[in-house]
Amino acid sequence: MEQVRLFLRASRFYVIPVILVPVLLGAASAYKTTGEFHPLLLLITLIGAAAAHLFSNMVNDLWDFRNGVDDTAKETASAISTNSGFLTQGIYSEKKFAFYTWAMFYIALVSGIWLAAVSGIEVLLFAVAGALIAYFYVAPPIKFGYRGKGYSEIGIFLAFGAIPVMGSYFVQTGGVTWDTFLISCPIGILTTLILFNHHFLHWRADEKAGKRTLVVVWGESRALRFSLILVYSAYITLLIGVLLGALPWYALAAMITAVPFLNKYKGLQPVNPSEAYLPLMKGALDAAMQCGAIMMAALLIQAWLS
Repeated sequence: MEQVRLFLRASRFYVIPVILVPVLLGAASAYKTTGEFHPLLLLITLIGAAAAHLFSNMVNDLWDFRNGVDDTAKETASAISTNSGFLTQGIYSEKKFAFYTWAMFYIALVSGIWLAAVSGIEVLLFAVAGALIAYFYVAPPIKFGYRGKGYSEIGIFLAFGAIPVMGSYFVQTGGVTWDTFLISCPIGILTTLILFNHHFLHWRADEKAGKRTLVVVWGESRALRFSLILVYSAYITLLIGVLLGALPWYALAAMITAVPFLNKYKGLQPVNPSEAYLPLMKGALDAAMQCGAIMMAALLIQAWLS
């Protein structure tokens, strides 16, 4: 049990709902649109997506460690490290950490192949796209998460919004729709905010290590304004989804989740200590989970009423 507990910490398993909610949202959309629901396929999709997410968490830690980002964060007094600490503290050797990392990849790969065999080879397009984003976020030679031009935000939006929602929909129905993409936008943007806001915690260390996030490139004040714009954008896309018929009108109940999130921005100054941004990370996580759950419930209610 101790080894299981350590693995759950090393992989940051506690954030696994971030990927499960979009998958469930895609399945709910499929059920609402076509009436189709395949429990076994959904289970395999959830397992594959969960393994892919844990792979993403661990491969990011692995390459941040190799690239020296974690050591720089330890040496920067104002930085709050968000990695698991298993490599920097020597809890796992690099070899052992890499073994568990790639074990998660192979579980995701087997799940993707299984789903492709049942639902169609196109499933692999979603799987491969997600894998490439997860790996090359920090891995050379691309390291797009280090480039500071919004690539990382686009990657997270796709990997935790469009790809899992539309991929899950495809697994259930064998196709995708424009509505499915619209449904993925609010959850994708809110999940992107989790990543974006966590950059505030250690942006000075990132700058020293050469990791050019948007917070590093723009500076704290401008990046904070953009963070707030993303919050409004998430709920605007929710409204657009309702107006265009992708979601029922009562999905607007999810708007209420914006209130506690926006409240966390009150009192922040153009420049703040790193600790001041911890509530923003928590706010983004809560908003993504709650908004996604309400959207899912709205889709299921619409399916049952129709």
